[in-house]
Amino acid sequence: MRDYGLGFISNRDVFDLVKETVLLYRRDINLREFNKNLVDPIKLTFDAKIYDKKIEEIIEAECIRQIDKSNTNHIGYFHQNLFRYVGGGWEVPDAGFDIINQEKHIFVELKNKHNTMNSRSALATYSFMQDRILHDDEATCILVEVIARTSSDEKWFINGTSHKQIRRMSIDRFYEQAFGDPLAFYKLCKALPLILEDVLTEIGAQGIENSVYQELCQTSSDLFNSLYLLAFSSYNGF
Repeated sequence: MRDYGLGFISNRDVFDLVKETVLLYRRDINLREFNKNLVDPIKLTFDAKIYDKKIEEIIEAECIRQIDKSNTNHIGYFHQNLFRYVGGGWEVPDAGFDIINQEKHIFVELKNKHNTMNSRSALATYSFMQDRILHDDEATCILVEVIARTSSDEKWFINGTSHKQIRRMSIDRFYEQAFGDPLAFYKLCKALPLILEDVLTEIGAQGIENSVYQELCQTSSDLFNSLYLLAFSSYNGF
């Protein structure tokens, strides 16, 4: 096994973590899954006509969007589950905070992107952190954002309120605090393509199995009609 040069996690552990994530990746979709939450055929019609695309291309794009949404969740688990491997008192509990370190009294909520919380969920998260501090006056609670607006480590202000023990950090700053290396997250990003190459060499190349188009063709020779029947088969006229 090659040396990925990370320092805060072993070569074997980071390989196993990436492999676990790859194996979780969604790589197939059928018509039932495609329409699980009722596809909007009106929007797909607009998309096809406005962007001058064949309906087959629009269907393919919608399939990729749905698969991508599932896989985004797996990337969140990748960031979280790294802390199962690094030692130093870091844990990934079954419930509650995403990442904790009881020895250092650090409690983390991890978000993939800075804009993934609406005001209600942000307030609920902030209140959850306040409650933690009430029960542990040594606690530091941190909202960590993988994709933040900028590299940052600051008090988390919400509705004009802040607390010195509730912070908001970009993940590079959190890695610096957790592992004592300001370049720790950069090193992970730089090594990731190599790790993925090694994982895919071991388990084989991965592709997407998509039967949506074929199944729609079996419903009707007119793909627009097939799409409309997915949502409107019980409506008058359909």
